[in-house]
Amino acid sequence: VQLQASGGGLVQAGASRRLSCLASGRAFNSYSVAWFRQAPGKEREFLAAVRYGTSRLYYSDSVKDRFIVFRDNAKSTVYLQMDSLQPEDTAIYYCAADPTAGGVVRSFLWKDYPVWGQGTLVTVSS
Repeated sequence: VQLQASGGGLVQAGASRRLSCLASGRAFNSYSVAWFRQAPGKEREFLAAVRYGTSRLYYSDSVKDRFIVFRDNAKSTVYLQMDSLQPEDTAIYYCAADPTAGGVVRSFLWKDYPVWGQGTLVTVSS
């Protein structure tokens, strides 16, 4: 499995941004994908995840009212729609997968995900 994240950039506070995570390799609908972010000087933080069957979604409390995760299996892509962005959302955003988990989301810890995209930087100006 290989992942490629994209969609980052510079946005103003209050704006929206959609990130994409394009997957290749193993059959896309056989594993779950998660989004994390890492701000300068902080640990990598779980944001959201979508189970392989698309019916089960997971969110951290910090973003559940502003971010939406969804997947398009036909495009082998998972998206993270981010609304009402604030300067504290400035970070490098990563998508990750655990192809060994049997398609379920079994962890919200970044250390438990063996496959990562390269990260995409989102900068929110005030």
